[in-house]
Amino acid sequence: MMSKQIKDGFAGTVGETPLIRIKSLSDATGCEILGKAEFLNPGGSVKDRAAMGIINDAESRGLLKPGGTIVEGTAGNTGIGLALVGNAKGYRTIIVIPDTQSQEKINLLRAIGADVRPVPAAPYKDPNNYNHIARRLAEEIDGGFWANQFDNTANREYHRQTTGPEIHRQTAGEVTAFVTAVGTGGTLAGVSLFLKEADPKIKSVCADPYGAAMWSWIKHGHLDIDDGDSVAEGIGQGRVTKNLEEAPIDDAFRIHDSVMIKMVYHLMESEGLFLGASSGINVCGAVKLALEGGPGQVITTILCDDGQRYLSRLYNPDWLKSEGLDPTRQGLDFLREI
Repeated sequence: MMSKQIKDGFAGTVGETPLIRIKSLSDATGCEILGKAEFLNPGGSVKDRAAMGIINDAESRGLLKPGGTIVEGTAGNTGIGLALVGNAKGYRTIIVIPDTQSQEKINLLRAIGADVRPVPAAPYKDPNNYNHIARRLAEEIDGGFWANQFDNTANREYHRQTTGPEIHRQTAGEVTAFVTAVGTGGTLAGVSLFLKEADPKIKSVCADPYGAAMWSWIKHGHLDIDDGDSVAEGIGQGRVTKNLEEAPIDDAFRIHDSVMIKMVYHLMESEGLFLGASSGINVCGAVKLALEGGPGQVITTILCDDGQRYLSRLYNPDWLKSEGLDPTRQGLDFLREI
C-alpha cells in the first residue's frame, strides 16, 4: 500500500537537501568534492535553516508571540527566509539591509511582503550599522523580536541538529572534511560541532574571502589581518560572533575573487550549477583542501544560493568589468590559482 508523502507547509520543506558530487573537480583532484544543495531550500538558500532555528527557538521561549513582528539586519538571504517562515506562521517582518546588496534581493524581499529598509553600509562598531538599527527598531515595536542571527546561537544549533546529521548520513559516515565560509558562523560552527562529535578526525575548515578577518583569527588568534576586499555578499566576517565562539575549526584558507569568479562560471558551464559568489568561495576552499591533502578525501561544502539573485552583478559582463573580474579560463587550469 502506498504511503502519503506530504510536507507540512513551508516549514516542512526546509532541509534534507541533496548532496551533489561535483564530477569535474572530483575527477581532477582524486577526492570526492560534494556540495550540499542548499539553494534547493524553499526560500532558495541555506539561510532558511537559520530562519527556522531562530523562529522555532523564539516561539519556544515566548520571545515571539502570535501577531508579533520579526526584525532583522541582514544582507538578504536570512531576511528572505525569515519573511517566508514569518508569512507561514503569521508574523510581520521588517528587514534592515545595507544598500550595497544586490537589487534582486531587495526586490524579492519586498515582493514576499517584508518591510524593507535599506541603510548606508557601516562597520559593526558604528551605531548606524544595520544590525544595531534592527535591534533598536525591535525594541521600539510592541511585540517586536530581533532575530540577531549573528549572536543568536539557535542559528548554529539548528545546523548542528539538521545539516550536520544530514551530511554524515548522506556520506554514510565517510566524510573527512567540511569547508564553508563564514557569515554569521552558524553553518560552519553547527555542522562542525556535530561532525566532530561523530568523529573528531573530520576536519573543519573556513574558506574566507579577502577583506574578512576569520582567516586571521583561526590562523593567528587575532583579527588584525583583514586586507583586501570581496564582492561576495553575506559572507566575510570581521568579528567573532557568538555562533563562532568555541567552534572546533581546524584550518582556514583565503580565496581571492579572481579565482572565485572562474569557479562560479565553471560550475555553471560545466556542471549546470547556477550559483552565487559564496558558493564559489566554498567550492574553491574544498578544492584547495583536496589539493593540499591529496587524493582519497571526502570533502563536503555548502552551495548556498542560486545565481538569480546576482544577475545584475556576477552574471553581468559590464559589472564584472567594472570590478576587474574576468571569468575567462582554459579548462581547469585556474585551479592552480586557488
